[in-house]
Amino acid sequence: MFMRPLIVIRHIPNIDFMSWRKAGFVLSLLMTIASIVLFGVRGLNYGIDFSGGTIIEARSTQGPADLAAMRAQLDGLGLGDISLQGFGTPNDVLIRLPRQPGGDKEQEQAVQVVKQKLGTAVDYRRTEVVGPKVGSELIRAGVIATILALFAIAAYVWFRFEWQFGVGAMLSTLHDTVTTVGLFALLQIEFNLTTLAAILTIAGYSINDTVVIYDRVRETMRKNRTMDFAELINKSLNETLSRTILTVATTTLAVLSLLLFGGEVLRGFSIAMLWGIVIGTYSSLFIAAPLLYYIRPNRGGTGKEAAPKDPAPAATPAVPR
Repeated sequence: MFMRPLIVIRHIPNIDFMSWRKAGFVLSLLMTIASIVLFGVRGLNYGIDFSGGTIIEARSTQGPADLAAMRAQLDGLGLGDISLQGFGTPNDVLIRLPRQPGGDKEQEQAVQVVKQKLGTAVDYRRTEVVGPKVGSELIRAGVIATILALFAIAAYVWFRFEWQFGVGAMLSTLHDTVTTVGLFALLQIEFNLTTLAAILTIAGYSINDTVVIYDRVRETMRKNRTMDFAELINKSLNETLSRTILTVATTTLAVLSLLLFGGEVLRGFSIAMLWGIVIGTYSSLFIAAPLLYYIRPNRGGTGKEAAPKDPAPAATPAVPR
């Protein structure tokens, strides 16, 4: 029994993506500038992983934990913005305390105040303190990891295709990363190690779509050596559009499930990934591919080999007299 392949677009469309390239570049430039300004003015809402603080892992001994009641008890302690979130079983609670002014003694006093307020209805399983020095080191390591990932992506695409493709892939991926950071600065969603992992995942998702499009562009260049380059890029984008739609749809369903049912722990990760799907697809269509129009790869070595010349006619043997 043979199964028919799933086809979203049965007939290859003829959408003129290249006619929107200038508008796409302008929109991307505005989003990038806005993201940088937001980061500089508002900054990020760093979680305990980066800013320092105390994490208390607790378990309710009287059935499922009532987060609303626990939050109401802790809000009046004057310890700053305390966050509570469920994880694991319904009885488990993760309590995050911001770093208190002073040293280790002040941090320990804050923990004791929380324990006294909640009383014996809670069993404390783990207490972990993250200092500001560790947080700054994590920020530096995260920035370095992101930069190295971008250069590694560019190097791979350069090796796999040509340097023009590497430049396009790096610029589009950098655009996705910067705008994601801008989104978190705008919404002031907690930025932690999980969010940083989401940004690196976005870079991988974006380059995956870009490489598929670039591979089709290269294949089309080989088959159509004299085709107008804008028309060639349009043809490649339209031919991969069905695959793009399928990838976006399936990934969005998975990420929406995490956002709706993953709880507070995965909220930042899910929002970053959802934005990454949208901006990654956009950048592949309107940044990575159109950039090739301006930094054109060498078309001389991409075409089919020239057909062999006709062999020279054999010499006519002399006829004896």
